[in-house]
Amino acid sequence: MVDYSVTIYTGDAAHCSTFHDFYITLVGTDGRSDCKKLSTWVPSFTQNPYTHNVECTKPLGELLVIIIQKEHHLVFSKGPWFVAKVEVRSPMGDIYQFPIYKWITDSKDHYFQEGSGWFTLSTLQRRNTLTIQEKHNITELCWTIDLEEQQALYCWDQLKDGLPHNMKAESCSSLPLDVRFYNIKELEMVYTGAIALLQLKLSEWAEHKTKWTNIEDIKHLYCCHRTEISDYVCQNWQDDSFFGYQFLNGVNPMMIQCCKTLPENFQVTDEMVFKDGNQSLTDEMKKGNIFLCDYKMLDGVKANVIDGEQQYLVAPLVLLHKTPDDKLMPIAIQLKQIPAEDNPIFLPTDSRWDWLLAKTFVRNADFNMHELSSHLLRTHLLAEVFAVALLRHIPMMHPLYKLLMPHSRYTLMINFLARKLLISKDGVFTKFASSGGEGMITILRKALSSMTYRSLCLPDDISDRGLEDVPNFFYRDDGLKLWNIIYSFVKGTLQYYYKSDQMVQEDQALQQWIGDIYSKGFLSEKNTGIPMRFDTVDELVKFVTMVIFTGSAQHSAVNTGQYDFIGWMPNTPMTLKCPPPSKKGEATEETLLDTLPSIDVTVHGMATVWLLSKQSTDAECLGYYPEQRFIEEVPLNNIKVFQEQLKELSLQIEDRNKDLDLPYTYLDPKVVENSVSV
Repeated sequence: MVDYSVTIYTGDAAHCSTFHDFYITLVGTDGRSDCKKLSTWVPSFTQNPYTHNVECTKPLGELLVIIIQKEHHLVFSKGPWFVAKVEVRSPMGDIYQFPIYKWITDSKDHYFQEGSGWFTLSTLQRRNTLTIQEKHNITELCWTIDLEEQQALYCWDQLKDGLPHNMKAESCSSLPLDVRFYNIKELEMVYTGAIALLQLKLSEWAEHKTKWTNIEDIKHLYCCHRTEISDYVCQNWQDDSFFGYQFLNGVNPMMIQCCKTLPENFQVTDEMVFKDGNQSLTDEMKKGNIFLCDYKMLDGVKANVIDGEQQYLVAPLVLLHKTPDDKLMPIAIQLKQIPAEDNPIFLPTDSRWDWLLAKTFVRNADFNMHELSSHLLRTHLLAEVFAVALLRHIPMMHPLYKLLMPHSRYTLMINFLARKLLISKDGVFTKFASSGGEGMITILRKALSSMTYRSLCLPDDISDRGLEDVPNFFYRDDGLKLWNIIYSFVKGTLQYYYKSDQMVQEDQALQQWIGDIYSKGFLSEKNTGIPMRFDTVDELVKFVTMVIFTGSAQHSAVNTGQYDFIGWMPNTPMTLKCPPPSKKGEATEETLLDTLPSIDVTVHGMATVWLLSKQSTDAECLGYYPEQRFIEEVPLNNIKVFQEQLKELSLQIEDRNKDLDLPYTYLDPKVVENSVSV
């Protein structure tokens, strides 16, 4: 007789133990153990590991698989048990590791493969011939069972035609435990408007449907919750230089592009913008000093009706000029796409209120593009597509699963809550934003149909927009460094497993994953440039880099600063109550106040962006992997190098920010979360 020492880890305090005993079977190349009953009663509800011996009549050879079954309990029949990992020491002293990190809620047999037992899936085409008696092929059986279970749990659904697919779920409680918040009730409640209004001390204002009568009243409301950056915004929101700065380093750095030729529908002349005659648009465009923000995607979008009152949304064009002192200054604004007598081009030389009103309409347009395209679609919805495809097609011992699971944490639940509380029929965005309702779906459809793979890959996107040399572009500077660090980590890890392009081509799990992303996420649109399959290791590395960057760095860039830039409502109003000006010389301060959203809309908008900007107390930042899914030396060392490079970048950003009037912190690795989790 020989003894195998089995140690079970149940995770942290959020992943408590269980009242259930369980059964374990060890399977190796030379046989299997009898099914052994083990107790988890001592210790209970702790993260301490506990060790048992499993007796076998002979050595089992190389250990391949463990089979675990939770004992059926009459009282707690559905009581969940979280298994973090299992370690088995053989009689010969060999240690086998089984990283699991899953909840077990039933009393069925669950097969878990040893952590280093990975191979390509081309052999899975023979899976119908597999039986449990085939020694070496039991690992293939493991993968088959794993995928069947996952595909039953994670099913596709679609909110509306023309939008990316999402995970099917009727309620938070219907989500698998593995993708839920640890404390469901508390965190779900945090996302209700009532709690936010109480925390911001804004409840007394929430039902005031009247208009603002002066800017000072807005300041009184704003003082309930402030940040250093929002204070800066409050003080500088009318300045042209700050208006231009936000296109680079605000929460939506995705609209600006270098302008080499003026659009035909934007008839700006030299006399309009360079009155001294010393410069010309043609020369400045050749020098790369002219930039354009074109909100044409908003053209024709049906604006919302709030409390029976028609709201307004425009599709502006904005021309900006880089000055010799490296400031980005707006020089012309046209609020609608089609040139007309009632669609004047507004200039900085116009009256103060004409110019400020034009900029306000631009900021509202930017809010809607930011929240729906840059934020919701390009981070939240895409991250969900990547995660559901991963869970449906990649077995848990596959290196891609180990690499990407930390970057899907909480994404499915936060997106379910977003659909329920933000963009549903009664959601905050639907009720209070100028594009809420039908317009919201129109924008999402347009944004998806025009999105490209290159625009999701930061180096390509910066190049395509001609922004390589723009000064003081901290989103670009920090983002490219982060992209390169992530790319190096992904490349080193995947090349360890994929020794050739042929291995990539033969890995059916990979091909099914990218196929699902192409069809369910990008609706099989070839024009997006999203690959339909992977043929090389390099293609795989770039795509996985994009997936991680999207869910971590890009989400942080467009999410974390929301209250900073939107909390002071006049800088970024959610909606506007008056139509855009059709003539110059008529706007006054009263015109602006009439146009801004009412008090109750302002309050709910502030509460929403404050909640969306809050980092959760159990946030896991980029590079922090408390669940050790990899067990081999090379990927573990790659993680250490990854963490060291992120720390160095964080120090560089901190040092740079010391000399800035307005620090840019949103891509500092210590505030970038691993996943879309808020």
